[in-house]
Amino acid sequence: MIDSLFIGIPFLMVFLFFGIGIVGTIFWIWMLVDCAMKEPSQGNDKLIWVIIILFTHLLGALLYFFVRRPQRIREYGR
Repeated sequence: MIDSLFIGIPFLMVFLFFGIGIVGTIFWIWMLVDCAMKEPSQGNDKLIWVIIILFTHLLGALLYFFVRRPQRIREYGR
């Protein structure tokens, strides 16, 4: 019984990390597309946010989601 538990734990961890990676990548793509399509083109804001999201992957996507996106929705309504 204990041997089967130790065999199942690594499989579960690999499955869990793979799932987190897939969800993180989908979120990253969603934020990249959202920024590229809906961010207004005033100055270099759009370009800078796309570069931030592109090069910092999940961290940049989270930063955009929690900092810039609510501000953009408040200002422009989209």
